[in-house]
Amino acid sequence: MNTPLSWIKEYVPELSCGDKEYCDAMTLSGTKVEGHERLDKNLEKIVVGRIDKIERHPDADKLIICQVNVGAETIQIVTGAPNLSEGDYVPVVLDGGKVAGGHDGGPLPENGIKIKAGKLRGVESNGMMCSIEELGSSRDMYPEAPENGVYVFKKEVEPGTDAVEALGLHDTVVEYEVTSNRVDCYSVLGIAREAAATFRKPFVPPVVEIKGSGDDVNNYISVEVKDTDLCPRYCARVCKNIKIAPSPEWMQRRLAASGIRPINNLVDITNYVMMEYGQPMHAFDLSTVAGNKIIVRRANDGDEFQTLDGQMRKLDSDVLMICDAEKEIGIAGIMGGENSKITDDVKTVLFEAATFNGANIRKSAKRIGLRTEASGIFEKGLDPRNAEDAINRACQLIELLGCGEVVDGMVDVKVPLKELKQVAFEPEKINKFLGTDISREEMLEIFERLEIAYDENTNMLTAPSFRQDIECFADIAEEVARFYGYDKIPTTLPSGEATTGKLTFKLRIEEKARDIAEYCGFSQGMCYSFESPKVFDKLLIPADSPLRQTVTISNPLGEDFSIMRTISLNGILTSLSTNYNRRNKNVRLYELGNIYIPKSIPVVDYPDERMQFTLGMYGDGDFFTMKGVIEEFFESIGMRKKPKYDPNAGKSFLHPGRQALVKYGDIVVGFLGELHPDVADNYDMDTKVYVAVLDMPEVVKLASFDRKYEGIAKYPAVSRDISMVVPKKVLVGDIEDVIDQRGGKILEDYQLFDIYEGAQIKPGFKSVAYSITFRAKDRTLEDNDVSGAMKKILNGLEALGIELRG
Repeated sequence: MNTPLSWIKEYVPELSCGDKEYCDAMTLSGTKVEGHERLDKNLEKIVVGRIDKIERHPDADKLIICQVNVGAETIQIVTGAPNLSEGDYVPVVLDGGKVAGGHDGGPLPENGIKIKAGKLRGVESNGMMCSIEELGSSRDMYPEAPENGVYVFKKEVEPGTDAVEALGLHDTVVEYEVTSNRVDCYSVLGIAREAAATFRKPFVPPVVEIKGSGDDVNNYISVEVKDTDLCPRYCARVCKNIKIAPSPEWMQRRLAASGIRPINNLVDITNYVMMEYGQPMHAFDLSTVAGNKIIVRRANDGDEFQTLDGQMRKLDSDVLMICDAEKEIGIAGIMGGENSKITDDVKTVLFEAATFNGANIRKSAKRIGLRTEASGIFEKGLDPRNAEDAINRACQLIELLGCGEVVDGMVDVKVPLKELKQVAFEPEKINKFLGTDISREEMLEIFERLEIAYDENTNMLTAPSFRQDIECFADIAEEVARFYGYDKIPTTLPSGEATTGKLTFKLRIEEKARDIAEYCGFSQGMCYSFESPKVFDKLLIPADSPLRQTVTISNPLGEDFSIMRTISLNGILTSLSTNYNRRNKNVRLYELGNIYIPKSIPVVDYPDERMQFTLGMYGDGDFFTMKGVIEEFFESIGMRKKPKYDPNAGKSFLHPGRQALVKYGDIVVGFLGELHPDVADNYDMDTKVYVAVLDMPEVVKLASFDRKYEGIAKYPAVSRDISMVVPKKVLVGDIEDVIDQRGGKILEDYQLFDIYEGAQIKPGFKSVAYSITFRAKDRTLEDNDVSGAMKKILNGLEALGIELRG
């Protein structure tokens, strides 16, 4: 559904907001906006001009030279428009202004067309007079515009004033996606109610007053409804002394902006009321209604009927017809007949506003192959109470437009109207249902805005008749949610047993571990949790190590599967050994599996099951390759700080000088290193083997998938390289700790790029070189800033016995 925003503001006069704000707020409150388009898009520097003088162009038969008064001055414009006369008021785009498109009415360019002063066949032209197509509109919206030529205002307009405003183009057409249960929103009044409630502004519907002509409608027409199951209400009113003429500009503009072509005042009134009230109407020429009687009944099987579009339609007994005393004159809710159409000679009009069975209209439209805008609304099921309001509004417009005289009274045939729906008001239940903490008073304020009445004595809420979608508690809760604000409702976990179908945080971390391992060339292995006690000897585990305290299987398959493992290395090393002895040159394996640490010996409770991320490799790669895999994993799960490595790991199964504990802050999360040669020999591998084990429960505690976006740096970075002579006992990690602690807020990054030991370096020392990067987020760094930070870093390094290399 399309509506001009100005029409909405007619009924919400205090509404003042930008187009985007309006669309966003309406979507958030449940009236979804598909898009919007400014009618004045790409229109700049366009004013009203009065043509004071017209002369023939000396060198072109089809061109004329116009002297145009644009308020502050009179400018000369050369044009080929054939429809201009002296004294005409026209829209003029001045030098440097823009129009939306070309005069041919083709597709509009995205950024419009800029107009510049120039010469036409040697004569100066300082602007352009515009056709309606060049203003981005069409003759559907402005039927008075010439097919070829400049648009001419019908009345005098002050020269120099805003021509776009004079044309009513300072407006926005908003397109809504309305769900079928909200039939009230298939109307401007329905959308306006939603806008008023959304923006907390008063809703001011039109006041309908009819003077009447003093006659009685029963002297003109009678109505009989034979199938009340298909037509629960039929309202009829009569207007006499009809004068067919064009409808006023304001009505034509609103209809055209809504996608309806203006025709004449009578047809436009029915279309206008359909858009405004969401109630399709039909007008019959009363002189063609035989017997001055309307009969609503089913058609007969095999009947044929010619509709207003000139087509013959085959009918059956399920199609509801509007008939007079002799014949059918319309298909109910779909289209009128050729035999009762309104002509220019009409004198007396019968207005029909009815409510039909929505399902029957939908099936009938499909059966006869004719779906109209009216049937599309009827098939959703209309509010019977709305029919009377709509037909009265149409009669008011008849009088307002001087289209005719309204006969007093209305013929109203109806079944008893259904009682308004009531739902108990249960604020505590609503809050529990929504996961909110909204006060009772705030809920009642929302209901008041929505015209939902509350009876304190019965504690019942009564939905207005136009809100046919409100039937139960869930509907009331939805109203609270959408006007309280979906964006304000906190995220909560389900309280029932159902899951959200999503991996837990722990499983997401494990999934990321697999992704990183496989990205780095590791293949997944599956290892047994049951092991042999001999594993501890193969791994050189000391006799008094807690790792030897295991959960023993009561009925093992054999001694090789008699205990639950307390260390995860044996499985990976066994698989690496198998690959090595089958002459696979480069092998990388990983496993995600549990170890089982008994809480006490003897075992009286379930053991502590701890997931271990175990990696093992031989061939291409070394200690630092394995270290890189660990850091890549940490980076991917949000552990942004660089881990520390403690060489005093004390792992008997690792090489004494090539092992380290992996620490994150002060927490040990695992270890890595080169396998002890004796352990490698125990597994029949005559090569260097590297392993790493991360304790996943500790890792999960430190991980986070929260990401904070940091924009691209606005200010330049400054780099400093330092080369140092470092005692061998000082670790690179110690150097990085000093850089971290003393670099200050402007420290952005540092990279180790060289380590050297050789004849040029004195014994007991090594050469280490770093590149350090500084950057400030709010300014360009000065030399003093960087020098100060470097001085602090160098002072800290000196305390470790480090010297700058000359």
